[in-house]
Amino acid sequence: MSKKTTSVFLLLLTALIWGSAFVAQSKGMEHVGPFTYNGIRSLIGGAVLIPVLLVFRALRRRSGEGEQALSRKRATVIGGLCCGLALFAASSLQQFGISMTTAGKAGFITALYIVIVPILGLFIGRRTPVLIWLCVAAAIAGFYLLCVKEGFSVGTGDMLVLGCAFIFSVHIILIDRFNAMGADGMMLSCIQLLTAGAISLPLMFIFEEPSLGAVLDARISILYAGVLSCGVAYTLQIIGQKHADPTAATLILSLESVFAALSGWLILDERLSGRELGGCALVLAAVIAAQMIAGRSDKKSG
Repeated sequence: MSKKTTSVFLLLLTALIWGSAFVAQSKGMEHVGPFTYNGIRSLIGGAVLIPVLLVFRALRRRSGEGEQALSRKRATVIGGLCCGLALFAASSLQQFGISMTTAGKAGFITALYIVIVPILGLFIGRRTPVLIWLCVAAAIAGFYLLCVKEGFSVGTGDMLVLGCAFIFSVHIILIDRFNAMGADGMMLSCIQLLTAGAISLPLMFIFEEPSLGAVLDARISILYAGVLSCGVAYTLQIIGQKHADPTAATLILSLESVFAALSGWLILDERLSGRELGGCALVLAAVIAAQMIAGRSDKKSG
């Protein structure tokens, strides 16, 4: 399996985990506030990765691999701190925004990062082919059909979610940059999660009234989100992005919304209208087309 194919598979798996966890996350927020939920799940995600990192380090020593160069260590630590700050800001804005707008509009606005990422890429000299832009436009149309079921007006909650989409875009660009600098993907993921959790904890006590009972009521959701959505999925995202163009990666990751809708359909027996199924199909077609275009570009340059 080529590195490109592996990247696509890992990013698809990331989107699947995030999408299937959407229902669990919504249920967890019924018991605890945004800072409490994000803080605890992020710390759990980081803690889960620590023993895995220790095992990998022991295996490296056994195989005779030397220590990482100082430049790689610096890129990993700085990258983890920067990505952790971005992750905290994006997650917090998303949680507060969702509480003030409809879930459908929030899903659509969050998906706008597939437009924001290539726009930000222009400022760092990364050009996106015209055909990929067409795929992005098709995906946005698909998300509108899937997510927005009422008139589209913009309120405070919508603006917060738009801020979340912008910062998630910065997060994706940061991962791309630090991957290029040779950062250790798993260690970077661990540091970013512990950073996001550490920032959330004091804010949890200042702005919310967390209780052990409420946390225990949300324990299944928090554990699921912490271990899978954070510990596993964010690590897969970082590793998967190593050999993927950021714009193509965002299109794959945006399938999170499609997987969320399909999970609700399969697990919760939620009905999908013809409009919503059409939206899912349009997004899926856009993602497949983008991967085919990216594959052709690689062959030409190869």
